Amino acid sequence: MKVVEHHSADQLQMLFRREPEARVAKRIWIVWQARLGKSEPEITASIGLSRRTVQTWVERYNAEGLAGLQSRPGRGRKPILSLTERQQLIQRVEAGSQEGDACSLRGVDFQKFIEGQFGKVMSLSAVYELLHELGYEWLVPRPRHRKSDPDAMAAFKKKSR
Repeated sequence: MKVVEHHSADQLQMLFRREPEARVAKRIWIVWQARLGKSEPEITASIGLSRRTVQTWVERYNAEGLAGLQSRPGRGRKPILSLTERQQLIQRVEAGSQEGDACSLRGVDFQKFIEGQFGKVMSLSAVYELLHELGYEWLVPRPRHRKSDPDAMAAFKKKSR
């Protein structure tokens, strides 16, 4: 396996030892072992990855150097709401309940807001996940028994340490 000489074997060893991210360190280790002259089967046997994975990391190192070994963002599903739509949702959350709303806003209320404002349908769990991503948590009031006596509770708090 041919490795382009972006770094010497000693430099790769030093980079491997100093790399804080485990995945990137593993990739540097693969390139370092290939630079030392080890074959693909030897590298794959010692690291537990497939032959194609080892080839991929060496090819990326050859083409781009250390930058090729960095993690890249995934190609997963794009967010349903754009950044401007998220900002509008944050403004709506910060505004609180309005005339005609219940005394507190629920996930269903935001679900209807998103559908009415942006024309996008989201499940209730997706709405709660989005609100969590935006830094909001749902609050549940502490339950109180309907027959509880506030005076008796206050007297108990004064007596106990």
